[in-house]
Order: sequence, then C-alpha cells, then structure tokens
Amino acid sequence: MSTLAVIVIAAVAGGILATLAAAATLALHAGWISRLVSFAVGALLGTVFIEMLPHALETGSPTQVMITVLIGLLAFFLLEKLVLWRHAHGHEEHRDDLEETEHGHALHAHARTQGDHGRSGLMILIGNSVHNFCDGIVIAAAFLSDLRLGTVTTVAIVAHAVPQQVGDFAILIHSGFTRRRAFAFNVTAGAATLAGALAGYFALAGMQQALPTVLAVAAASLLYVAVADLIPSLHRRSELAETLRQMLAIGLGVAIIGGVHVLLER
Repeated sequence: MSTLAVIVIAAVAGGILATLAAAATLALHAGWISRLVSFAVGALLGTVFIEMLPHALETGSPTQVMITVLIGLLAFFLLEKLVLWRHAHGHEEHRDDLEETEHGHALHAHARTQGDHGRSGLMILIGNSVHNFCDGIVIAAAFLSDLRLGTVTTVAIVAHAVPQQVGDFAILIHSGFTRRRAFAFNVTAGAATLAGALAGYFALAGMQQALPTVLAVAAASLLYVAVADLIPSLHRRSELAETLRQMLAIGLGVAIIGGVHVLLER
C-alpha cells in the first residue's frame, strides 16, 4: 500500500471516524468522558516522548529540534490567548452554564480552546475545521517520516479527537442544536483532517529535510493540548479515587502507544 493511501486511511480515522465514536459516547455517563480525557492525555504524552521527539532528534539537530519545540509551545500559548481575548467579552454567563451540563464539568477546559458555546455554529465549524486540518498535516508528516510514527500519531490524534468532539456536541446541543444537526457540523469539520493530510503530503513529500522541524512543531502542538488543555480539566475532580482512575487511564494511554511502538519495531 502506498504512503499516500495509508495517510488517507489514517486521516479518515482521525477525523470522521473519531466523530462517529464521539457521537456514540454521548449516551455514556459523564464519568466515562473523564476516562476518555485521561486516556487522551496518556496517548498524547506517549506519542510525544516515545515516538515523535525521539524521531525528530534522530533525523535533525537536537538543538534546533528543542528550540523549535520551545517556540512552538510559546506560539500555541499566544494563539490560545488570542482566542480567549476574542471570545472573553459577553460570554462568561454561557461559560458558567456549560459547567452545569452533564458533560461540561469534564470537558470545560478543553471546550474553552474551541471558543465558548455562545458563539454560532459557523464559528464552531470554522474553529474545528482549522484544528482538524492541522491534525491532518501532523498525520501526513508522521507517516512521511516513518510508518510506526504515523501509526502511533494517528492513535493519539483519534484519542484526543473523541473527547474534543464530545465537548463540541455538548456545546452545540446546549446551545439549542438538534443532535442530528450537531452531528452534521462535526462530521463536516472532521472532513478537514483529510484535507490537511493531503495538503501536508503534497507539500512535504519532496521536503524530507524539513520533516524534523515539522515533527518538532507537531510535538509542541500535541504536548500543549495535553498539558494546557486536557490536564487542567482533570484537576476539577480532586478526590483520591477519581485521581487513581485518571492515573490508570493515563497509564493505559501511554501503554498502548508503547505497545504499538514495540509491535511495529519488530
């Protein structure tokens, strides 16, 4: 199977199939949504530290790679600040309402990066499409570097896309959307993953020398999502039993990434 075909399959899994899985989780108890968020944290951290950064360091200058990661983290911080500034005025009441929904308490911090639920469905579609487009580029860059890296990166992206999509469903439904319309919005946004993957493939296929830098930026992106967006939402529940369940789910996410790494390395 060609690299392009593998990238297309992975992008569909990372976008549209993740949306389908997210729709199915809406019937779950909110506690299970927290498990999904915890699992996503483990998968993202495992991908960054077990696969993505080691591969970037092997193929590029260690100093350049680490500086790129640092710059990337700061850039994503500033980008999130711009999003928060854009939506800060007039939406505090809506943000408080979201915390009272069944799924909102587990996903509020992550939903924050998508803008709050008072904005229009079009803004959610645009914001998620850009996010998914970037995920597609990350998938393409990973597969162009190494099949194993691409596989674990796709697993991590699907893992964090599911709770992201659940949060979007909760926001849209809380805003008055029907389940069918909310689902259609998220499927449309999920298709942007495939567009990003195709764009990334054709842009990077002949630029192998740029892949270490692209991987470093991708690592910064996944690391920022895990540490700045997902982990704070887990701190909303501080009970010992809940913390243990979160740690188990995080460990499972890391273990699956590590297992895929070992299996594909043989």
